[in-house]
Amino acid sequence: MDYTARQEQLQDALDDHRLQALVVTHLPNIRYLCGFSGSAGVLLLTRSKSVFFSDARYTEQARAEVGGASVVIGRKSPLVEAGEWLATKGPKIKALGIEPEHLTVAERHHLVKVVGPRVRVRGAPPLVEQARTVKDPSEIERLRAAARLAADLFEVALKTIRPGIKEVEVAAELEYAARQAGAEGMSFETIVASGKRSALPHGRASSALIPAQGFVVCDFGVILAGYCSDMTRTVHLGTPAARARHIYSAVREAQQGAVQAVAPGVMIEKVHAAARKLLSRQKLVQYFQHSTGHGVGLEIHEAPRIAAGQRELLRAGMVITIEPGVYVPDFGGVRIEDMVAVTREGCQIFTPTSKELIEI
Repeated sequence: MDYTARQEQLQDALDDHRLQALVVTHLPNIRYLCGFSGSAGVLLLTRSKSVFFSDARYTEQARAEVGGASVVIGRKSPLVEAGEWLATKGPKIKALGIEPEHLTVAERHHLVKVVGPRVRVRGAPPLVEQARTVKDPSEIERLRAAARLAADLFEVALKTIRPGIKEVEVAAELEYAARQAGAEGMSFETIVASGKRSALPHGRASSALIPAQGFVVCDFGVILAGYCSDMTRTVHLGTPAARARHIYSAVREAQQGAVQAVAPGVMIEKVHAAARKLLSRQKLVQYFQHSTGHGVGLEIHEAPRIAAGQRELLRAGMVITIEPGVYVPDFGGVRIEDMVAVTREGCQIFTPTSKELIEI
């Protein structure tokens, strides 16, 4: 990772937003910019210098991981240390940017007090998040590897799912296998929703027993080398009735149609519209109530959001999910999800798992 280049790109953007320094407090942004993976740290960027602040717990880790920035280990909170450094050792500035969505009111108050009245502290736009939307080749490979690992775990789910077993038992087997395979953890709380519960878009695994008949939605992902994966497959216990087959076929068609719409220069809302159009033809669009997907990277949910009204253009290097679903109350639901990379020619699916309807 070229952390120096990432920091310089951000420093160059400060002038455009009338800022002379930026305090980065969101840990995934810090990791993106300098490589630190611990739980306590602040990265301060001025127009000419980058300084990382942490505490004594992370002395060795910070020195081993942080790239492109000098390291200061202090006794106070990293945010206060950053403010005091700026007030006493840093360049004289008038405008300091903060990440408003990742700083509490109390933390902002302390920072304002430390830097003094001559410095105006104000919210900066999501500059780091914007940079993170387009992945470099090393990030693409990490995301691809995370997607492959998760896809391999689906076989564990297929061997575990059976009538009478608890949803949480299926989730536990997936998570145990993920750790054995080298995952740092799960990207999010594993979703295993069966029978009528499959109509819950975010039906986290519960103590409910898997029924003898009906859909089972499995939505899970892993963290590998700091990067997340996300996939969903839906299987059916017993022989599906005509209605169940119709719903599954419609979701599969909508998912494939949305994937085919992905290409550089395409307006994001058109990908969402492609999925909705195909579900509308099947008289099922009223049961699709969430966005079609989202960006994936150091966090499981990143920009861009694949939804109505999103007029940003897709760019090569973006990695997104495509995950339309249909959720019929008191019946069941289906979601099919792949991770997709936008390429110069179109797109590439990272999730190799078949999307044929599997009957257990």
